[in-house]
Amino acid sequence: MSTGGVLGFVARGGPSFVSRLFERRPFEEGGFDLDGVHLRYERHGRGPRVLVFLHGLLLDAQLNRRLAADLAEQGFQVVLLDLPGHGGSDKPRHASAHRMDSYARCVVALLDELGIDEAVVGGVSLGANVALQVAVQAPRRVRGLIVEMPVLEWATPGAALLFIPILLGVHYAEPLARLVSRLARRVPRTGIGPLDSAVGLVQLDPAEVSAVLHGMLVGPITPTYEERRDIDVPVLVIAHRSDFLHPFNDADKLARQLPDAQLLVARSIFELRVLPDRLTRSIAAFLDTTWHERVDTAARPPARARRA
Repeated sequence: MSTGGVLGFVARGGPSFVSRLFERRPFEEGGFDLDGVHLRYERHGRGPRVLVFLHGLLLDAQLNRRLAADLAEQGFQVVLLDLPGHGGSDKPRHASAHRMDSYARCVVALLDELGIDEAVVGGVSLGANVALQVAVQAPRRVRGLIVEMPVLEWATPGAALLFIPILLGVHYAEPLARLVSRLARRVPRTGIGPLDSAVGLVQLDPAEVSAVLHGMLVGPITPTYEERRDIDVPVLVIAHRSDFLHPFNDADKLARQLPDAQLLVARSIFELRVLPDRLTRSIAAFLDTTWHERVDTAARPPARARRA
């Protein structure tokens, strides 16, 4: 999206745009231990209709606080988990802690910790892939999925172009990377969740970044085509058209692969975090339908993906 396009997009937010970016609504914080790693989570709202929503790579729960608060006001309980190596959770420096299947185990452990038998599980980018992995590992715990900007087969070239230079940078320019990290830790929080989450990325120690990226490379990035095709819960796939790391083709093909999926097209990568009302309404409607009407996809032939 061009600079003019971004400014026009923001301008559509009206006079309340800035104040809503800084808005902060109360939530509960908690934590638990899994295999010696302490994991932090946030709980927005209460009730039996639960959504567990996961952040993107090297980001944290702050990214999704506004979405969580908006959905909590509509009667849903939204739990945001900081995965290992991210946010307020411990940051192990061995790659095995950061495999996608290891992250999926953390989500199942979170459900156990909170006494939640079944939840809709979702996330953005890394979080979307983890959500798919949870559906494969523990299908009986997953009521539905919200998959925003998944990283699948078409994303491989873009992921390589992004991850490999970062790995080389934190390895061969470690003193400089540590200096940048120390300077970034002096930056005060703004109160804008997505911005603070992005600053937190720069504040990470280079060794922590390296461990997370190595974990991504040594473990499965996504469930196989056959495993994805067998996911039989309602799925909302969210995508946009201007991102080399999250190609629209990945999301579109995923929505067509799954037996009960619908594709929701965002106007830009920023929409759900900056001007989220349209997408939040669609997400709330999906959650409402999923919790009230569990579709038995095994009883009917696979349907083509619907566009929301």
